[in-house]
Amino acid sequence: METEQQFRQVMAECRTLFANKLHDYGAAWRIMRPSSVTDQIFIKANRIRSIETKGVALVDEGIRPEFIGIVNYAIVGLIQLELGFAEVGDEMSVEEALAAYDRWAEASLRLMLRKNHDYDEAWRGMRVSSYTDLILMKIFRTKQIESLSGATLVSEGIDANYMDMMNYAVFGLIKLTFGDDESEEEKTTEVAGR
Repeated sequence: METEQQFRQVMAECRTLFANKLHDYGAAWRIMRPSSVTDQIFIKANRIRSIETKGVALVDEGIRPEFIGIVNYAIVGLIQLELGFAEVGDEMSVEEALAAYDRWAEASLRLMLRKNHDYDEAWRGMRVSSYTDLILMKIFRTKQIESLSGATLVSEGIDANYMDMMNYAVFGLIKLTFGDDESEEEKTTEVAGR
């Protein structure tokens, strides 16, 4: 299966969860400021790293749901940057939220395909744990940019960092879904299950 097909398949799974949560909670996330979204991504990436490092998860969930959460929060972050945060959390309809989700998912796919062309699928030779570290690095960069109120000298903006975090999470999900790296999630699950 080609990278684009794998990306779309993984993103469809992420979108399904996003849509289900929209059904249950509405767009309550619209009240979140981008810095809070960044912190939510940090929590998820930090949990992945903790599980990868310790080899044990005391909560019966692996790293896969956390990567899905990173994808979905990155899209929430992009929507919040675009629209600004709301004073009331549920001001966006399900249809509007899903349309925004689809637009940002497609933009992220296009970016990944351009970079993938230039880097010649180098991500396939990386470990899932490296994606975790790269996501954490992007989070710390984003926090610094937020502290500077976006006034950087040479760096890309917060939106570019969210897109990169999303794409690294998708790479992790692709490897975990299609078996390109059986070791990390399976080892963690085996150790946690003992």
